[in-house]
Amino acid sequence: MAKRKQALHPDAPLRHRDHARPVTRRDFLAQGFISGMGMTMGGSVLSMLAGLRTAAAAEHPPLSPDIEALASLLLDANGDKSCSLGGTGNNPLPFICFDLAGGANIAGSNVLVGRDTQMDFLSTAGYSKLGLPGDMIPGLVDPSGAGNGDFTDTSFGLAFHSDSAFLRGMLVSAPTVAAAAGNVDGVVIPARSGNDTGNNPHNPMYGIAKAGGDGKVVSLIGSRNSDSGGNSLAPAMMIDPTIRPTKVDRPSDVTGMVDTGGLTDILSDPQDVVSVMESVARISYGKLGKVNTGLANDTVVKDLVRCGYLKAADLTSRFAGVSVDPATDPNIVGNIFTADEFANDREFQKTASVMKMVIDGNAGAGTIAMGGYDYHTGDRATGERRDLRAGRCIGACLEYAAIRNTPVMIYVFSDGSLASNGTLDNSTDGRGKGVWTGDNSSTAASFILVYNPRGVTALRSQIGAFSADGSVITSSSPAANNVNLLVETVILNYMSMTGQIGQFASLFNGFGPNPSAVLLDSLTAFGPLTLA
Repeated sequence: MAKRKQALHPDAPLRHRDHARPVTRRDFLAQGFISGMGMTMGGSVLSMLAGLRTAAAAEHPPLSPDIEALASLLLDANGDKSCSLGGTGNNPLPFICFDLAGGANIAGSNVLVGRDTQMDFLSTAGYSKLGLPGDMIPGLVDPSGAGNGDFTDTSFGLAFHSDSAFLRGMLVSAPTVAAAAGNVDGVVIPARSGNDTGNNPHNPMYGIAKAGGDGKVVSLIGSRNSDSGGNSLAPAMMIDPTIRPTKVDRPSDVTGMVDTGGLTDILSDPQDVVSVMESVARISYGKLGKVNTGLANDTVVKDLVRCGYLKAADLTSRFAGVSVDPATDPNIVGNIFTADEFANDREFQKTASVMKMVIDGNAGAGTIAMGGYDYHTGDRATGERRDLRAGRCIGACLEYAAIRNTPVMIYVFSDGSLASNGTLDNSTDGRGKGVWTGDNSSTAASFILVYNPRGVTALRSQIGAFSADGSVITSSSPAANNVNLLVETVILNYMSMTGQIGQFASLFNGFGPNPSAVLLDSLTAFGPLTLA
């Protein structure tokens, strides 16, 4: 039994004797000295003034035709149209990834991994390395009768260990999804990555945007003010600086992105609010013609200002009277999270902000970085508590998608992983499982979950393989020993579900300029989704 007297709180920092003191923001996040803040990633300032889904826009006052005509007259320095009103971004499959900073356990004790398939079980020693004692390994009769009765659980399609902390959290937050057989499934991808380093290019969001995952307000959302929006890097060849992160740290920052000013407090009819903003735009448009800025590019500068007024009217037409605040959404606060949970847990607030933006269609894709997952603290309870909260957040995204009758793809990864030496933590939160005793990149894996109210076509539940003794077989898939190819595997599956797999090779070349159909098929876990 571990000698730790008390497990650490989920927000307590991790102080390891065998780790140097944290010196970068990545180090502080991984060891839980700072939280993974919620933020949004956007393109240009103009892209932030895009719109809601088409269906939502139809419910609100449209712009007058003359406003749209004025916008069409504005040109940039090259003579091209420079002021586009209304949003054009549309993501058929909302995408959210969880970046568990520090090297969390995913394989075995949470998501099942096998020698070929998930149910091709490992040896007892292999499961011990992955934190499971001999009396809790998959395939045995589970006296509690939980899950499938054999220490496995397929409530979410993808097989989890029946006592997985991720699973327990997901079952609390996503009971509707767990009960909807056939509408959720997933795949686990055994894949090594470096421990305790931000140099793993894990983040796929730029690739998702390139593959068509755009939003009506911003292109991407994330959880850190970094080029990737998370703790781990994005592949360098995918980064598009025009959609670099714009920070959103809390629900109020989300509402600030679509702030329509104080007119809504004075005028109760959204049409009146829009009419006022249109009048301001018209007056400003004309008045600017009488101003001499003295600048060489006088016309271009004036057109930028004119466009700003026109976009303010456009923004108002689509957001006046519309609530985007997760804190006031009864589907989130009072349903997925209790009011007390939401008020007292910043991770829940951050998750709610990101998931509402993405699933409502106002952002194309998002990263939720959660800190403190370098939890090899000589006990098991600390990691169980943190995994449980991550499961609550993952489940929240699934449940909100079900409530909104919208599909969602969720990708969970961490920088490296850890292993157990077989010593057990028999405390209440330790649950009789193996303590985490050190970093170990050979036990790493990532996983995808997909919810679709019209069903999910799952082709396989595991891409790659583990050896019987609990280590990734690095030759089992291109992704198993190359994080860049792991990212491309995730994007390949996104494009398969959106019906674009035929365009993959023209957009991404990590598998070569002409990857064989056999190779791509071996890396594809999902068939096309029915998205309408």
